[in-house]
Amino acid sequence: MSRILLVEDEPAIAEAVTYALRGAGYDVDHADNGTEALAAARDEHYDLMVLDLLLPGTPGIEVCKTIRAESDLPIVMLTARDTEGDRVTGLDAGADDYLTKPFSVLELVSRVRALLRRRDLDRAGKDIVRIGSLHLDIARHSATLEGKPLRLTVSEFRLLQLLASGPGQTFTRESLIKHLWESDFVGDRRAIDVHISNLRRKLETDPRNPRRLLTVRGVGYKLVAG
Repeated sequence: MSRILLVEDEPAIAEAVTYALRGAGYDVDHADNGTEALAAARDEHYDLMVLDLLLPGTPGIEVCKTIRAESDLPIVMLTARDTEGDRVTGLDAGADDYLTKPFSVLELVSRVRALLRRRDLDRAGKDIVRIGSLHLDIARHSATLEGKPLRLTVSEFRLLQLLASGPGQTFTRESLIKHLWESDFVGDRRAIDVHISNLRRKLETDPRNPRRLLTVRGVGYKLVAG
C-alpha cells in the first residue's frame, strides 16, 4: 500500500482529502504545518506528498524546495492562488503537479494515481516492459512488436508507456492528455484520438478491428496483450 503525507492546515480540506485518499486504498498521514511535514518526511518513508502552498511555520514552497533537494519524492502542490506566476513558482520549487483550490478530491486522487504510476514506471524504467509480443525499452525509448522495431514519435512512445504501465486498465482521455503534455490544460479531447489512431496503425494488423489497443466506449482506452 502506498503511503502519502498530506500537509494541509485547513481541517475541512484535510479531512476530505484524507477520506478520499484512504477510500482509494492509500495509507495517509497528516501534518498541519511545514516544520512537522519536514520532520515526518525525513523520519518516515512516503511514496508521495500532497502539500499546501500556504502553511503556518515553514512555507510550503520552502518545504518543497527542501524535500526536492533531499529526495525525488513526488509532490502535488495545493494552493488558493490562481495565477500563472504562482503555478510556475510551485513547479520551479520542484512540485510534480499543481491543483488550485477549490478542487475536486476525485481529481486529486486521479493526479495522485498518475504520479505514482509514473514513478513506478520510471523505477521500472527497469528497462523492459512486456505486454505480450510488444516490448518497450524505457531507457532507450524504443519499442518492438513481434521482434520488429516500431517507429514511434516521442508522443506515441510516451502514450504507449503510460498505457503499458497498467495492462488491461482503462485510461481516460483526460489522463492520457495530461500525461502526454504534463499540463492541467486538457484542450481538444479529439487530439488524443488522433494519437491513438496513429498508434493503432503501428500496433494492429487490422486497425479497424484492434486486438491490442482497445476503446472503452465513453471512457477511454486500454492496452492488452492481444
